[in-house]
Amino acid sequence: MRDLPKIISVDDHVIEPATVWSDRLPAKFHDVGPRIVRAPVKEMEFLGGKFSAAPGAPGDPGEPVDWWFYEDLRRPLLRLDTAVGYAREDITLKGITYQDMRPGSFLVPDRLTDMDINHVEASLCFPTMPRFCGQTFSEASDKDLALLCVKAYNDWMVDEWCGSSGGRLIPLIIVPLWDPVAAAAEVRRNAERGVHAVCFSEIPPNLGLPSIHDKDGYWLPFFEACNEAKVTINMHIGSGSKMPSTSPDAPPAVGSTLTFANCCFSMVDWLMSGLFNTFTDLKIAYSEGQIGWIPYILERADTVWTENRGWGGIADKVLQPPSELFRDHIYGCFFDDPHGVRSIEEIGIHNVTYETDYPHSDSTWPHSLKIAEEQTAGLPDDIVYKVLRGNAIEMLSLDHLR
Repeated sequence: MRDLPKIISVDDHVIEPATVWSDRLPAKFHDVGPRIVRAPVKEMEFLGGKFSAAPGAPGDPGEPVDWWFYEDLRRPLLRLDTAVGYAREDITLKGITYQDMRPGSFLVPDRLTDMDINHVEASLCFPTMPRFCGQTFSEASDKDLALLCVKAYNDWMVDEWCGSSGGRLIPLIIVPLWDPVAAAAEVRRNAERGVHAVCFSEIPPNLGLPSIHDKDGYWLPFFEACNEAKVTINMHIGSGSKMPSTSPDAPPAVGSTLTFANCCFSMVDWLMSGLFNTFTDLKIAYSEGQIGWIPYILERADTVWTENRGWGGIADKVLQPPSELFRDHIYGCFFDDPHGVRSIEEIGIHNVTYETDYPHSDSTWPHSLKIAEEQTAGLPDDIVYKVLRGNAIEMLSLDHLR
């Protein structure tokens, strides 16, 4: 087997340490801001609030579980949040404590060790408690507190999680989605300290927010800031808070098979929005969306642009074929997509990135090197370099990793 370049993973996750917010919020918010409370499941009914996940099942209802409390939210840490190192049959919705998870889930030195084991040089990590694009804070009642929470998370992400990693952990911030002007300001604040990645929702209307087509330009201040500061917009599957399926009574396997669908729908949204003609330097990325579906969608979008743009509402704003816009502005991401790998030149060798999904149940840890060797066996060295790290360097302005 040939020697593969070290991987830059553009989709991993962090379990926030218990004191991220309690260390940073003013004292008056300590009783309502995000904090960890350890309590058995059977006692939660006496503690009040609403649950955001199936609490502690299966498992002993008297066994202690660590819960995020925030306003009236009660969210347990789950085995599904941090599954690496555990047998498949043990990966359930059982509530856990920090002591029950692999330390690399939330501690920088242990994460770097696990990255070394996995042939990974650098990693971009999505949030857990705030959810994939910070929608936990968007749903909060007290928006002044929520904005403080967003800023506190970003300060922790930049200064502690990434700042103590020697450049190996790549900062990924969240923004106040309910205020696009404040979101733009947060993009610029963090860009000044070297941040080039921000979370966003693949389908904002699923969060009760305006779409990217909004006639009043709701998102324009945010997009303008990202364009000017060269901050890539990263959209993880599930960042629309609604996983795709066909019907309420469909088995979970239907949704699991269709996880790419929201990325697909979202990408067509962007290609037909005209935003790339307005924001010529803007980059967007789809995390964990896989890539095998992309060639057909580009082919179909080009056909619609050619044949139907007169009545399709895009003639005056989408000025290039969608496939050209894709090549200049969009990145896909995969970890298990043999069909996509076979189609990589058709997709675009500059538009494909790689991930390991640590510490989620789909993670390829600790076998990512072996899996990458198998998946890229038929590709030439220059394309392998681009897929495993080169494209991520361009996407995230990682000059120190060239």
